[in-house]
Amino acid sequence: MFGLEIADIVVIVVYFSLIIAVGFWASRRIKNKEDYFLAGRSFGKLIQTFAAFGQATSADTAVGVTTTTFNNGIAGIWSSLLYLFATPLYWVVTHWPRRMRVFTLGDYFIERYDSVKMGLTYSLIGAVGMMAFIAVGFNAMAKTIEAIMPKDIAIYNAADIAEYSKTYQAELITAGKLNENPNVLSYEELAERNKLDKTPAENLSQSEKSRLSFLNTLRPAKTISHISKDVLVWVVCVVVLLYAVVGGVLAAFIVDLIQGVFIILLSVMLLPFAWAKINATYGGSGVLNAFSVIHQKLPDAFFQIFGAPQTPDFTWYYIITLSFMAAITVVVQPTGAVLAGSAKDEISNRSGVVIGNFIKRFCTVLWALLGLAAIVLYSGKVVHSDLIWGHAALDLLGSLHIGLIGLMIACLLAALLSTVDCHMLTSSSLLMHNFYTPLAPNRSPKHYIWAGRILGAMIVVTSAWVTLQFDTILQILKFIWEINVMLAPAYWLGIKWRRANRYGAWASISIGALLFLVVPVLGPAVWPQMRYSENLLRTTRPAPIVKIEHASEYDVQKRGQQIEQWERLSSPPGRRPVELTLGSEFEQTYTFPKRSIFWSQGVKADADGKLSGKGMFSTELWIIEKLGVDLQNKPYALNETLRILFRTLLPFAIMIIVSLMTKPDPENVLNRFYAKMRTKVIPNHDIDARKVAISLQNPNRYNHLLVFPKSKFEIYKWTRQDYIGFILSVMGVGMVLFFVWLMVSFGA
Repeated sequence: MFGLEIADIVVIVVYFSLIIAVGFWASRRIKNKEDYFLAGRSFGKLIQTFAAFGQATSADTAVGVTTTTFNNGIAGIWSSLLYLFATPLYWVVTHWPRRMRVFTLGDYFIERYDSVKMGLTYSLIGAVGMMAFIAVGFNAMAKTIEAIMPKDIAIYNAADIAEYSKTYQAELITAGKLNENPNVLSYEELAERNKLDKTPAENLSQSEKSRLSFLNTLRPAKTISHISKDVLVWVVCVVVLLYAVVGGVLAAFIVDLIQGVFIILLSVMLLPFAWAKINATYGGSGVLNAFSVIHQKLPDAFFQIFGAPQTPDFTWYYIITLSFMAAITVVVQPTGAVLAGSAKDEISNRSGVVIGNFIKRFCTVLWALLGLAAIVLYSGKVVHSDLIWGHAALDLLGSLHIGLIGLMIACLLAALLSTVDCHMLTSSSLLMHNFYTPLAPNRSPKHYIWAGRILGAMIVVTSAWVTLQFDTILQILKFIWEINVMLAPAYWLGIKWRRANRYGAWASISIGALLFLVVPVLGPAVWPQMRYSENLLRTTRPAPIVKIEHASEYDVQKRGQQIEQWERLSSPPGRRPVELTLGSEFEQTYTFPKRSIFWSQGVKADADGKLSGKGMFSTELWIIEKLGVDLQNKPYALNETLRILFRTLLPFAIMIIVSLMTKPDPENVLNRFYAKMRTKVIPNHDIDARKVAISLQNPNRYNHLLVFPKSKFEIYKWTRQDYIGFILSVMGVGMVLFFVWLMVSFGA
């Protein structure tokens, strides 16, 4: 069924049954909306750790890292490790929502700025953002599992052939207009390759072997799967409805603990099989020998952690800038309030968030190691890198027939569900608490629980529907994630600067929304000619990088394929590539595609062949260029760095200026908020409530904690716990980098 064996289906059914059972078990322990949305603020370090790990790890993460490593070597790890350097700051900031004692982050904006409308605005933006995250997770999961369950071309039906051919024609049109080689197999060529690949090598003539070698250098236009994206999305949607919507945060976070184990299993289960196959193929035994083979087969550039020539976008300044933005925006994400609010105390929340994210960092290294092993095993066989995880799973696990493919699918589903459940409950709590409750006050606890469940169901179903309307939604993920930047000043300055006021907050949110949301989305819709403007279609002009290297077996094989392709052309360009021998010095030229300056999804050809900008318009880079900066002759990484800095810093500048020019917020409102922020959370709810009440009566009782007591800044002296946690977190960053270095040096 669906290309799976009975054992695989049994594993998947058992997994689904387990998490649904947890949902119904948890539903019997829910008495009020705090139980449903925050699990009674009762979770300790273990649950908090795996909840944070689950939120940080989705279905696309492991597959994405393996893909980028397969393409670029170990430097591809930065596709996921970009936020490594922001992790120590999580220790400093993630417990703030717990100290606020709020139900949602919408409550923060209401209490700090005494504005119900601001809380409502945040709730609506946050809910939409969470739905986009859910849709991205659905999309990534569907594509990954489709790749694990490919349909053999021999059983393609008429609809499959038509779908494949349509994709092939679209790629030819775009490539032709951009003067690029599509390097894509037509359906006829795919059928020919399939036939030759299934013929024993001894039965192939020399010309057929040569033809097969050439066809293996081309990639398929599309993968046709046994199961459709629609079916996958709706099945997962129903499962989420049955456990997370019914059981609330209690069910979601307990399931996250179970799923965290699955995700870690996902991170390691393919590696031993990959190393065993390398040893079986090239001789030898043990992990050390497998690593030695990997080093022998791959060029040195594939083991450069920093500054690898094949990944020029991951520069040191781009990595630092993204880490800075991640640190600024992580506290504004609505899920932070759910994670912090469900913790029994601050230390459980802080340690859980930091440890959970470090677990992900170490798993990322394992995913990258699989990518290196996959280059050795499948280079030249799997040209479409997005399929490498699915191909490896089928090749390494499928032949055992003991349900490991089903376990792999269950692990991928676990990675998705651990993210979806929290995003769904976060959106539901925002809408129920900050939108529905003011409209329907003074109802029974049971009424609000069911209101939350209905809203949660609507959010999941809507997210599933949105997923099915788009083929690629990952750009929306990046866009929604960056939207938090326009909310960040009202959060950071509101907590640390008493002079920040509602006028400044509204100005930063409004102007940020205009520049970073309204204009990028509605601008091209109102003025469609923007997408066709020759000035806005300009791209970067990346200069090639030339290096002298020693030829590895990978280089020799790749050069052989280049020579074969050159010889097959009727009018080949330039000179015939020079053959390489193992260990010989040669000049390696790294060339990079031109990147669109102003459009998030690049420049592509329409159906009529006319070039146009795709995705959303970059207002930031347009303004930066108008200020006199030459973007076309700068690296894409530098342009992106400038864009991120502009987007991050401008809202802060707006809020500071407007706040200083307008009257401050009422002192009683400020005292009420900062009295809670200065009072440390006590696990016992009754004692904690009494301590907060005392602080509210005497807002100055903790003035001795302030670093600058006579200023408007609310900066608190660090405790021994603060220093130890931060230092350990910095050491954790060093340990991750050391682990990466150790793994790529092992066996060299």
